[in-house]
Amino acid sequence: MSQATTWRPSALLLVCAVTCALACALAWPAQAQGTSPAPQATYKPAAKQAKPKAESKAKAPSKAKAVKEKDDGDKAGSDVVPSSPAKGPFSRASQTFTPADASDPAVDAAFGAYQRGYYLTALKIATEQAENAGSTQAMTLIGEIYANGRGVVRDDAKAVAWYRRAAEKGDRNAIFAVAMFHIAGRGGLSSRDEGAKLLADAAKLGHGPAAYNLGLLYLDGNQFPQDLARAAELFRQAADAGLPEAQYALATFYKEGRGVKQDAAEAARLLGAAALADNVDAQIELAIALFNGTGIVKNEPAAVTLLRRAATQGSPVAQNRLARVLAYGRGAPMDRSEALKWHLIAKTGGAGDPNLDEMLAQVTPEQKSKAEAAARRWLGGR
Repeated sequence: MSQATTWRPSALLLVCAVTCALACALAWPAQAQGTSPAPQATYKPAAKQAKPKAESKAKAPSKAKAVKEKDDGDKAGSDVVPSSPAKGPFSRASQTFTPADASDPAVDAAFGAYQRGYYLTALKIATEQAENAGSTQAMTLIGEIYANGRGVVRDDAKAVAWYRRAAEKGDRNAIFAVAMFHIAGRGGLSSRDEGAKLLADAAKLGHGPAAYNLGLLYLDGNQFPQDLARAAELFRQAADAGLPEAQYALATFYKEGRGVKQDAAEAARLLGAAALADNVDAQIELAIALFNGTGIVKNEPAAVTLLRRAATQGSPVAQNRLARVLAYGRGAPMDRSEALKWHLIAKTGGAGDPNLDEMLAQVTPEQKSKAEAAARRWLGGR
C-alpha cells in the first residue's frame, strides 16, 4: 500500500492477566485533615485480541481490557461503503498488519478497497493477486476479511487456511495472526505453546504487536516463568515500533523500576509518546507527572488539559481527577459547577469520591442544577 494510505485492520483478542504495579497519586491540595488521596488508576497493557484486526495502571496491573469495535462493515454479500471507513477495532498493539507491510504496489488496490469499506472488491483483487502472483500480503488480507466477516460471513477455517499459506512463506503479519488464533482458541487452533512460539517468530521478524503480546506473556508468568527484564526488552521493541500500549507499559516499568532501572524522566518521555497517540491511561499518568513535576517540568495547566482530554474519552479516573482540580482551582480557574458535573459523571463510571461528595455538597442550588443538567446531557450523548 502506498505511504499515503494507512491500513489498520483487525487483531485477535488476547486477555492476559498482568502483574506489574503502578500507584497513581496526585499531590492534591491539602485539606483540613490532610491530603485527599486520589483514587488509583488501573494498569492495562495487555493486548486486545479476540478477532483479527489492525492496529491499552495500577498498583498491580490488572487484566487487559478488550477493545471492542463498532462494526461498520458491510453485511455479508454486499459491497456498499459503510457509514465510516473500515477501522481497526482494536488498538495498534493488537493489529495484524503494520504500515510498513502495507506497501506492496501489487496489492495496494486491494488494501485501498478494504480501507474504504469495499470488502468484496478487496477480496476479489486480493484473491487474484494471491493466486496469480503468490502475494503473501494478499493472502493475509484475505485471511483478515474472513476472520472479521468483512463483506462475507465470518469463517475462521478459511481465515486460518489463508493466514497459514502466507505464514509458510514467511509473512510476519500472518505468523502473528496464526499465533493469536492459537492463543484465543479460534479456527480449531488451541495451542498456547505454539502461539507463543509463533509470536516469538514474528517478533524476530520485527513485528511490534507480536513483541508486545509476547512481552505480556512474560509479564503474566503463566506461559513462561515471569521475567520482567525480558518483558521490558520486548515492550521496548514494540515501543520503538510506535505502539502506544507498549510505550505505556514500558513507562510503568521505568516509573516503578521493574525489569529496568527506575527512571522517572524516561517514564515521562514514554508516557508523552503514548499520550500523543491518544492512549488514555498514558494521558492520565502523564497528567499526574506534570502535576507533580515527576521526571518532567511541573506544569499544572498542561496536566489539566490532559485530564480533560482523557475525561472526555470516558475515563472515570480522569473525570474524578478533573473534578478535583476544578474544585480546588489548580491548573485551571476554580469552577465548582463544572467540578460537580465531572464528579457526577465519574461516580456513574464507578469512581466515587467521598471527599468531593462532602466538598461539593456546599455548591449553590443554581450550581447544582446546572451541573446535574450538564452531566445528564453528557451521559445521554454517549
